[in-house]
Amino acid sequence: MERAALVRCLPCSSVLCRRYLHLRRSYAYSYGCSSIPFSRPSPSLSLPRRRSSRFLPSSSSPLYFRNRRHFSSLSPRAVLSPSPSSSPGFIEVKDEVAHQLGFQKLSEEFVPECKSKAVLFRHIKTGAQVMSVSNDDENKVFGIVFRTPPKDSTGIPHILEHSVLCGSRKYPLKEPFVELLKGSLHTFLNAFTYPDRTCYPVASTNTKDFYNLVDVYLDAVFFPRCVEDFQIFQQEGWHFELNDPSEEITYKGVVFNEMKGVYSQPDNILGRAAQQALFPDTTYGVDSGGDPRVIPNLTFEEFKEFHRKYYHPSNSRIWFYGDDDPNERLRILSEYLDLFDSSVAPDESRVEPQTLFSKPVRIVETYSAGEGGDLKKHMVCLNWLLSDKPLDLETELTLGFLNHLLLGSPASPLRKILLESRLGDAIVGGGVEDELLQPQFSIGMKGVSADDIHKVEELVTSTFKKLAEEGFDTDAIEASMNTIEFSLRENNTGSFPRGLSLMLQSIGKWIYDLNPFEPLKYEKPLQDLKSRIAKEGSKSVFSPLIEKFILNNPHQVTVEMQPDPEKAAREEATEKQILQKVKANMTTEDLAELTRATHELRLKQETPDPPEALKSVPSLSLQDIPKEPIRVPTEVGDINGVKVLQHDLFTNDVLYTEIVFNMNSLKQELLPLVPLFCQSLLEMGTKDLTFVQLNQLIGRKTGGISVYPFTSSVRGKEDPCSHMVVRGKAMAGHIEDLYDLVNSVLQDVQFTDQQRFKQFVSQSRARMENRLRGSGHGIAAARMDAKLNAAGWMSEKMGGLSYLEFLRTLEERVDQDWADISSSLEEIRKSVFSKQGCLINVTADRKNLANTEKVVSKFVDMLPTSSPIATTAWNVRLPLTNEAIVIPTQVNYVGKAANIYDTGYQLNGSAYVISKYISNTWLWDRVRVSGGAYGGFCDFDTHSGVFSFLSYRDPNLLKTLDVYDGTGDFLRELQIDDDTLTKAIIGTIGDVDAYQLPDAKGYSSMLRYLLGITEEERQRRREEILSTSLKDFKHFMDAMEAVKDKGAVVAVASPEDVDAANKDRPDFFQVKKAL
Repeated sequence: MERAALVRCLPCSSVLCRRYLHLRRSYAYSYGCSSIPFSRPSPSLSLPRRRSSRFLPSSSSPLYFRNRRHFSSLSPRAVLSPSPSSSPGFIEVKDEVAHQLGFQKLSEEFVPECKSKAVLFRHIKTGAQVMSVSNDDENKVFGIVFRTPPKDSTGIPHILEHSVLCGSRKYPLKEPFVELLKGSLHTFLNAFTYPDRTCYPVASTNTKDFYNLVDVYLDAVFFPRCVEDFQIFQQEGWHFELNDPSEEITYKGVVFNEMKGVYSQPDNILGRAAQQALFPDTTYGVDSGGDPRVIPNLTFEEFKEFHRKYYHPSNSRIWFYGDDDPNERLRILSEYLDLFDSSVAPDESRVEPQTLFSKPVRIVETYSAGEGGDLKKHMVCLNWLLSDKPLDLETELTLGFLNHLLLGSPASPLRKILLESRLGDAIVGGGVEDELLQPQFSIGMKGVSADDIHKVEELVTSTFKKLAEEGFDTDAIEASMNTIEFSLRENNTGSFPRGLSLMLQSIGKWIYDLNPFEPLKYEKPLQDLKSRIAKEGSKSVFSPLIEKFILNNPHQVTVEMQPDPEKAAREEATEKQILQKVKANMTTEDLAELTRATHELRLKQETPDPPEALKSVPSLSLQDIPKEPIRVPTEVGDINGVKVLQHDLFTNDVLYTEIVFNMNSLKQELLPLVPLFCQSLLEMGTKDLTFVQLNQLIGRKTGGISVYPFTSSVRGKEDPCSHMVVRGKAMAGHIEDLYDLVNSVLQDVQFTDQQRFKQFVSQSRARMENRLRGSGHGIAAARMDAKLNAAGWMSEKMGGLSYLEFLRTLEERVDQDWADISSSLEEIRKSVFSKQGCLINVTADRKNLANTEKVVSKFVDMLPTSSPIATTAWNVRLPLTNEAIVIPTQVNYVGKAANIYDTGYQLNGSAYVISKYISNTWLWDRVRVSGGAYGGFCDFDTHSGVFSFLSYRDPNLLKTLDVYDGTGDFLRELQIDDDTLTKAIIGTIGDVDAYQLPDAKGYSSMLRYLLGITEEERQRRREEILSTSLKDFKHFMDAMEAVKDKGAVVAVASPEDVDAANKDRPDFFQVKKAL
């Protein structure tokens, strides 16, 4: 059996474009969710790991679907056909039925772009608006959204978003959310806080399960226990903690510690500073997520009043999407909405626009930095507020197009010129951002020396002036148009539900009382834009936008960020002084009471819900679960000596392909160069084409190409599975173009551009340093894997701390040893790209599969046939020691892992159920709820046998390790009834059967083939999952004791916490300073 998190897949450079409608940075925080940024991401396998830790990157980090870069483009001469304008036979809601249920139909439209009938209803009694979207998509989506504009940075909307999911009127248990995670078939389950709104979405392909999720969420938002239970506010928001009157008082709270993590990342501080300076007079001038320095000012009374004021049907927007009965949707809603009267909340929650400045503004902020090299790493970002009101859809689309022209690919002029200037390491700012009431544009650089700050500003301005004067070349226009058009029509949202993607697009206008249908319809504005470009010329279309919105726009804010090595210590000291003052003002009785309250809260957090409360949460039965796994049609064949896998699936005339090459013959010393090699293939030119021309050609002729390494352990084998994967997609009419361009990328690209390569190194180093601060748990996981198996060692060399150390050395070498580096890149090409050991994977419908065979035959014949070098032995590991990777941070990432196969554990499907259960109960309660971390979870790599514990944005270090070590005792004392066990099994099957689009199905099938996972094994593991018993939990106890006794520890942590740990447990950690 397999799980996605267990396979390492390091995406490198790609010629790809984020979907136009997903270009913008999202500002949302999340409660906790199924998708955590992790060091071992991979496309979904048969048992994908939707993280049971339930958290998403917060702050200005994009929502994962918006940040996912889909490799997408095509020629307008061969695009996906829009569906007919007539509505298919969807179930109607008759006017009289709607009225009986308390609703008035306001308008309805058939939206051909998403093949859906959309009906807008108004709840007559409260005024709540409901968008009911009907189509044939089985992945049903519900969402309820409230306008929640804050007036300060205490984080009320964010804390409330966490808290309403902690029990409600009908579901009086600690966290119904966690029970749903344990025992539902959800394909999405989360909540988001934006600067001005809060969203509660769920999704499922099972109708019964879907309505269960909807009911729990509706009860949570309208009737939460948190407005009556002060301890929920303390747990999720903030509280003073005192374990003993003799100790120091500390702050605790899930959101408090989450935001400490957010404020430890320079990019997040920059994004916040820019937003607040652009919108000083509006709700966007404060932080809806909460500033850790301000969060403790929030009172329970203010918290309760915020819910009373804004969490009302009159202030809501409600969304349904999918193939369920629209009549049933209204019936469910009426049961809740009819309990309320109309409210003035919509007037009080209205977001007011920012008045435009008459002159530019400049601000200077600081961020916590390490000593030495960090002190040269200034950041500068230029930001413009583009309009005093929302833009019309055509202008928005045109701006999105301009944004892609400027920044969307490595060949885009603004991106290219900034990076080639060598004034900084990497770009900051996401270009156009239009998720708020008024759109903005941001661009800048990080890793800039103090002397070069103004040079970056001047370069940005001069580049805009030049582009306004000269315009863009025809090939760039065509490539961008193809990219955007293909991406819109393909609508490939990856693992993110399409209905939720559409909901967030619609809400972006609807929440401001604008037309919710408009964002769903791109066809007319797209055709109008193409006609304008054809008629007037691209310069006439885009140059006026650059002049109006950038060059002649006085509402400009320049943010400079300066490194400050004393900032972290200073903030820590300030917090301690505040808490010491609080304690000094307390009487002996006060301290005794605080100690009692601390223990009382912890006891409540660590006490399980009673069985009768657990039974209140609706769930499925095992009879609702299919007994067989989802099977992907796969034909294994041979074309000219190369193995070819074909998957006959409907793909709407798109062909998806992977060409896979074996990396086992690669020399060990070349391994760290592989990610840069992949980037070079797509961002250096051939002897006939510059890299700009190559990028544009790929954009014009294909849906994009990406290249990356893939490594995984193989169960029962010492040698890892190690490959280089080339992925691409194209319309059926451009299949030959796709394979020709892949061949050109593999064989014709020349490794001769020294300066571009040096850019790649600097960008990669900056990216890795940012990852250390924001995703330290991923770095820790990779490091532990590298100590425990060869595949982990390989991955860590290409994407962990070892890779960062290599990049720092390589950056200095590029100028002295370029000939040697260039030669090494060529050696990688000769070692890897060979007909021997190649495998080709193709996903399309039967007709296009048949048409592809001749093209594949031609491609295979063009591959080199020289025998590769002898296979390299990969029996290598890092030393099995406890390591602390020290960085300037206010939170920690704590990991512990061991190989439980080495201790005698034999794989059984029950392990998936047990590891998920441990995450959702023991670790959730002790690491997150009681410990105050944003998340804690475990992960079992069934390929290698490595069982890992990890925490995320954690205020603790040794305490968290003690929780991990207590897992065996937890299992020893565990008593689990049949209902709880059934939920755990169903939740695991939900992971196994995670919803996939056709390209992901074909890719997952290919990975199973590479890893030797048969359909018989999948069936056997599924049967073992379905038959899991308490006895299996008890049997797993020995494996957990082995992790306790033999596990290696890696923590990414602050120097203060590491010093304290080593004082408490002498020489426990070997210390490695990383930043």
